[in-house]
Amino acid sequence: MNEIVKNLYEMTAFSHIIAEPQFLVMYAISFILLYLGIRKQYEPLLLVPIAFGVLLANFPGGEMGVIQADEQGMINVHGVMKNIWEMPLHDIAHELGLMNFIYYMLIKTGFLPPVIFMGVGALTDFGPMLRNLRLSIFGAAAQLGIFAVLFIAILIGFTPKEAAALGIIGGADGPTAIFTTIKLAPHLLGPIAIAAYSYMALVPVIIPLVVRLFCTKKELRINMKEQEKRYPSGVEIKNMRVLKILFPIAVTVVVALFVPSAVPLIGMLMFGNLVKELGVNTFRLFDAASNSIMNAATIFLGLSVGATMTAEAFLNVTTIGIVIGGFLAFALSITGGIFFVKLANLFTKKKINPLIGATGLSAVPMASRVANEIALKYDQSNHVLQYCMASNISGVIGSAVAAGVLISFLG
Repeated sequence: MNEIVKNLYEMTAFSHIIAEPQFLVMYAISFILLYLGIRKQYEPLLLVPIAFGVLLANFPGGEMGVIQADEQGMINVHGVMKNIWEMPLHDIAHELGLMNFIYYMLIKTGFLPPVIFMGVGALTDFGPMLRNLRLSIFGAAAQLGIFAVLFIAILIGFTPKEAAALGIIGGADGPTAIFTTIKLAPHLLGPIAIAAYSYMALVPVIIPLVVRLFCTKKELRINMKEQEKRYPSGVEIKNMRVLKILFPIAVTVVVALFVPSAVPLIGMLMFGNLVKELGVNTFRLFDAASNSIMNAATIFLGLSVGATMTAEAFLNVTTIGIVIGGFLAFALSITGGIFFVKLANLFTKKKINPLIGATGLSAVPMASRVANEIALKYDQSNHVLQYCMASNISGVIGSAVAAGVLISFLG
């Protein structure tokens, strides 16, 4: 009888959890992320799959955690070292389980990030940016956090490739962070992806925090519509539809010529946007890109990225450095946009609300919604959403181009 009870006990996960209590830490992290996604509704489409992936990966015996290959592609398969890239997919599925199959087929190959960018493009309206092109420059200024943290990370001991993968978190774009990390430091993909998506979800917390530190009430009361009335723009767009169709084609060509390594992201982003803008003729393509394909890609990305966050891979000094560095990159990107607005306001009569600079990072459209809510607290008539979207959307392009530059120089 005792033998039966002992066997039943060892069959469960309790014996492993008691022997290795670090699993409890991972459960706590998973529950916190689930709380933020479900109760606080911070990016639930991303945070809920990621959090559930973390939960699945940390049940001993479940074999749902992703096993990371080293820089040479070697991986431990039941005590035998094998090259993951020489293993057929059916062997990966059989030997390593479902999550490893999804991860190495869809994530590690770099397949899903461009596909998600196609869906993002189909869901994006470049109109606010095209109507306020002068504000799009702040999307470039907000990339400060990427390069600042890159140099800081090198100084504290990260390799240049690892530092670039860490710095890209400051672009506030999950697919871009994943794509860059796959190219430069694939062994850090798990913690970097988790940090990138977690900070994206925490935009409603981080932006107000930085804004309170660096913006005055007078600056936050700058009413953009009043500024437009006082100093109207001399440029009038006569045919917005034609411009919206030409824009994705032109951007793709320019980026392809100057930063070819950014084409997988920018090209798919612009293709998704083009099929949206063409209307009825390509509606089926737009519908697939923005709905079924995008939703399926988000599920697989979230679950498999969450599954990389095993106790062994996550609870170490390197991961703690990534979490801290990622927050710094995120905060510096917001700060860079704010101070660039302050600088611009010194030389122009037409003042700009610094909240527009704060949204120059890529987290669309949440960053713009958060900035608009802040502006309305100080002036109930000050709707800055459309102006923030100009810099916010340009931040998507800016972060992808920055990723391309880093991959070109360090890849």
